[in-house]
Amino acid sequence: MSYGPEPLVPLRFDLSRLVRRSVASLYSHLVTRPTGQALRLGIESQIGETGAVCLSVLDFGQVAVLDYSCADEAVAKLILRYQRDDRPADAYFLARGVGERHRETIEAVLARYGLALVIEENGGGATLIGEVSAIERAVWTALEELRQADAARIAERIAAAESDVASALDSLTRRRVLLRRERPRAFVALSGVAPAG
Repeated sequence: MSYGPEPLVPLRFDLSRLVRRSVASLYSHLVTRPTGQALRLGIESQIGETGAVCLSVLDFGQVAVLDYSCADEAVAKLILRYQRDDRPADAYFLARGVGERHRETIEAVLARYGLALVIEENGGGATLIGEVSAIERAVWTALEELRQADAARIAERIAAAESDVASALDSLTRRRVLLRRERPRAFVALSGVAPAG
């Protein structure tokens, strides 16, 4: 599937393995700001090497402990960097293996910056968490069910004005929680193109 001028490249980051490699730790604990910064820099480096649109899957499945300062660096600041107009690459993010022990911390850092993130909880489907408006949540949910659709189809499904849906789709794309496909022009749910876990 192609998005814009280039193909979509899936990247999977096993955060427990990456922390052991990045900071020489024997544990699956994502704690401290320097640990989070090391993770973020490692992820950014790999994203930069792709040279294409990429879907980055952050896998929390084997992470035992996640603290606020580490999540601030490894999740919030990572997403923020790729929302900017001067972002180094066109990257989208999905968090996988998110359990109760992770979710509260991730939601807290998303709220601090007004961010959103698609997560796949342990044993469940995709969920949109973070700061989103009611229309953004309705549009995202409809797209998750349809997997791929244009603004007109989503507007019909949720009984909303197409202009409101188009505005929400543009916002959600800028926020890196769904993809825009150029040919045919449609929007795509991240969970529909994420590599298998």
